[in-house]
Amino acid sequence: MSEKIAARPAAAARERPVGEGATAEFERLYRANVQAVMAYFARRSRDPQVVADLTADTFVAVITSFGAFDPRKGTARSWVFGIARRVYASYCEAHSLQQHKLQLVAGRRDLEPDQVEELLDRIDAERAGRDLIRELAMLPERDRAVIELVDIAGLRPKEAAAALGLTPGAVRMRLLRTRARLRKQATTTNHNKGDSHD
Repeated sequence: MSEKIAARPAAAARERPVGEGATAEFERLYRANVQAVMAYFARRSRDPQVVADLTADTFVAVITSFGAFDPRKGTARSWVFGIARRVYASYCEAHSLQQHKLQLVAGRRDLEPDQVEELLDRIDAERAGRDLIRELAMLPERDRAVIELVDIAGLRPKEAAAALGLTPGAVRMRLLRTRARLRKQATTTNHNKGDSHD
């Protein structure tokens, strides 16, 4: 198994165009996904610096591992979101250990005022998404991730499956069960709110 994993990046790198072709391919991938990745992080943080840093970290990881992307394993979009999820998980781990303070001081550049304003607008636009994520916090982690990638980020179930390391069938089943649970919860919540206004 580890031989397969070790052999795959080398084989994929041989298949990937070198030079200007790879640069143009990365640029297309970046342009197609940067806004969705930024929105993904804006739903998780209200700090424009954090959103900008996590977005940049994601695309640094994308470009450094670009030669290892294997289109037979899934779409480029699902691959990018898989990297974004790992970047966010790493950030959360570092944050919980208070290591992020050292990282911020060591390598953070201040954003220009217009960049801060643009990110604040993005963060504000994602308020509903943050509220939904807060409500989804009661779900098991994998169910929450499936709903978020498919219903919020707009990935197809097959792409979400690749990003999460699940089968497409498992993702579809999780979607069905979790959506039903959320509808039931919303109905109960709305019914209870109606009772309290009587």
